Amino acid sequence: MTDLSTSMLEMGRRARAAATALREAPAAARTRALTALSEGLAAAEADILAANARDVEAARAGGMTEALIDRLSLSTARIAGMVQAVATIAAVPDPLGIETERWTPANGLDIARVRTPIGVLGVIYESRPNVTADAAALCIRSGNAAILRCGSDCLQSSLAIAAVIARALADAGLPADAVQLVGTPDRAAVGLMLTGLDGAIDVIVPRGGKSLVARVQAEARTAVLSHLEGLNHTYLHQSADLETARAIVLNAKMRRVSVCGATETLLVDRAAARRLLPPVAADLIAAGCELRGDAEAQELVPGMVAAEEADWLTEYLAPVLAVRVVADMDAAVDHIARYGSGHTEAIVATDAEAAEAFAARIDSAIVLINASTQFADGGEFGFGGEIGISTNRLHARGPVGAEQLTTYKYVVRGEGQTRP
Repeated sequence: MTDLSTSMLEMGRRARAAATALREAPAAARTRALTALSEGLAAAEADILAANARDVEAARAGGMTEALIDRLSLSTARIAGMVQAVATIAAVPDPLGIETERWTPANGLDIARVRTPIGVLGVIYESRPNVTADAAALCIRSGNAAILRCGSDCLQSSLAIAAVIARALADAGLPADAVQLVGTPDRAAVGLMLTGLDGAIDVIVPRGGKSLVARVQAEARTAVLSHLEGLNHTYLHQSADLETARAIVLNAKMRRVSVCGATETLLVDRAAARRLLPPVAADLIAAGCELRGDAEAQELVPGMVAAEEADWLTEYLAPVLAVRVVADMDAAVDHIARYGSGHTEAIVATDAEAAEAFAARIDSAIVLINASTQFADGGEFGFGGEIGISTNRLHARGPVGAEQLTTYKYVVRGEGQTRP
């Protein structure tokens, strides 16, 4: 433990020094690093896939569920997605030095609010090796140094990706220490990061399951940009078009069941439940989804499993969907307020007034109107990637891209003023 503590503190010191260099580097240098990273990931595809195969083999041998193995697994297509995400981040306008507001009060001072990096981010995540590339790219774009700690199940994949990141930084003349991956599966490393590494880490970003986020929130001695579970809802308003509802619900649940943007509960207005629910349910069942419903839903869909209280509180990350028939929008909003995690909710409705009312009343990070909850993704928002979906109410909320990883300072210009 002493050796690990020493090495982690040294990692923190190097990250702090690299953060200064990165903050002072010109935007063009950070763009060069991102371009080199995108090209490097494509060139290293074979090495990354080989490392990932070792991770997947070990995970299967250890009894990991197929839903989690899906999150862990890389393919040619997924690496291409990583390459494109980094390229998109490289093309995002550099957020640093941007004046978000400028004004002159009565004292004659010229005051500007300017975006600046946060400093050093500690990113702790679990089974998704693509986060290694996404987090690195977003931190480089936003001028932040990063200490990354992946789950032990994706360590080999992440090490292969981290090697590409180091080369890309060096090629751009930036310090390789700007992005460091904790190379040990020892869980004690997480605890050390949560101490802040003697002030080196400014913000901890947990990206993973409920237990990881809870531990970080309970133990962290520095600020936390948290991402709670995606206990997401799709609500079919009585005005919903049937074909639109069928397409959206099927995609929202079954496109990828293992992502945090997947719908976990379907709410259906009682006035339209007989029209909407049976065909929507038939599509889901045909796609291999198990439905767990309340008494009214069971009556409309024979063979549906009875839902229990726990089902309204479960992020399945699996082909399982809870279904409830609600009296009206008030009941739908009440259900979401009681059981939701503040992540993502969607309404399907042709009544524009009702849709806008739902959007105004729902207090979640993302609210979609007539679109799948699977769009809860920084890439789909045009950010290139995301470091997570923040359910915080302060600083950043929703997909956290490069701009959301900045803070601000005030630059005040005077002409010799003194305060009376």
